[in-house]
Amino acid sequence: MHYKLALIGFGNVARSLAKLLLRKEDLLKQQGITFSFTGISTGSHGFAVNSNGLDVQKAIEFVESGKDISPLNNSQFPIPDSLSVIQHSSADVIFENSPVNTQTGQPALDHIRAALNLGMHAITANKGPVVHGYRELTALAKSKGKQFKFESTVLGGAPVFSVFRESFPLAELSSIKGIFNATTNVILSRMEDGEAYEDSVKYAQSIGLAETDPTNDVDGWDAAIKVAALVTVLWDTPMTPQQVNPTGIRGITSEMIAKAKAEGKRYKLVCSAEKVDGKIIASVSPQLVDSSSPLYGMMNSSTGITFRTDVILDYSIVLSEKPGMKGGPVETAYGLFADFVTIAK
Repeated sequence: MHYKLALIGFGNVARSLAKLLLRKEDLLKQQGITFSFTGISTGSHGFAVNSNGLDVQKAIEFVESGKDISPLNNSQFPIPDSLSVIQHSSADVIFENSPVNTQTGQPALDHIRAALNLGMHAITANKGPVVHGYRELTALAKSKGKQFKFESTVLGGAPVFSVFRESFPLAELSSIKGIFNATTNVILSRMEDGEAYEDSVKYAQSIGLAETDPTNDVDGWDAAIKVAALVTVLWDTPMTPQQVNPTGIRGITSEMIAKAKAEGKRYKLVCSAEKVDGKIIASVSPQLVDSSSPLYGMMNSSTGITFRTDVILDYSIVLSEKPGMKGGPVETAYGLFADFVTIAK
């Protein structure tokens, strides 16, 4: 079957996805899946729609050289914004990867709502729509006979939601715990090696992990919205990052890290949620862990999660950093790709 794809947001993750789809094109054909790109929306390089198929390679080249993609547009309608791309792309599947808004989930929420209403499947790596619209969007997708997928929102390309929902039938989740933010883990790891906080942040920015403004990472908001997404979906209990109320790592000094190291301990930005007497208690905060903790060995950009249930006490998924690999856009793109293949099959 042939799928027309629209990309809303064309940053590092979306471009990595486009490259991955092109690389896997022959394997997809063997599964009876073909695709074309019919709409692209960028934050600062314009919009393009072509129901017969856009040259996505050219779009990548244009954006990566700072050019506008609008010359690729052949729509007879004006395409001034992302909603216009969705409306006129004739897409079967939308990939929504606009910047995360932890406070409201917008504009991603409106993008996905519009796509589902037009009969498109919706796939996102954006955590905002999950925490601010999971029930609504899931119900809307079901009513339209479509799917709303979001595996990439936590731990990039690692299957977290699907593993628990599909592999643990009727298991009762009692707690989750882990390290969900690679940026802060890199910073704390480098500080443990003697680097100053400011230099560690600059390094994380230089390898593309941290944004120019690292607030969401270092103040714990990225981790908090991931905790909120897990609680919202796996416990079917709506939660926002504001309810998690995170504490970030700005208060962790080199002296504190050196003292912990001398005691055989280290600081980690620990994410957790636990069901106690029917209530969900969630937190994100820097904590001291020792070598008995599975979090102790997660260094640099490694991340992971441990589920505790009533039938299997601890089940962990860990993404370990490999030499020369820093994770990031390619891993997240694979989660989006996997969601697409799942829908197509």
